[in-house]
Amino acid sequence: MIIPSRQVLRELLARYSDARIVHEQRPGRETARLLADLSYTLCVMTSSRTIAEAVAAADAMLAERPGVDAVS
Repeated sequence: MIIPSRQVLRELLARYSDARIVHEQRPGRETARLLADLSYTLCVMTSSRTIAEAVAAADAMLAERPGVDAVS
């Protein structure tokens, strides 16, 4: 498994969070597509099957590797 850098994980989690907020405020085809794309990417990067598992896995990766940003 390729392990994403902390920076990539942080940015992806932030983008996912922002997309969820925007989609909840203004649901539409574009916001749904962006949310689906970000969810898929998080799942792939964390080898998870659901977005809930992916977010938890990303959080765990960030917690277990403090300060490590060597691999992108």
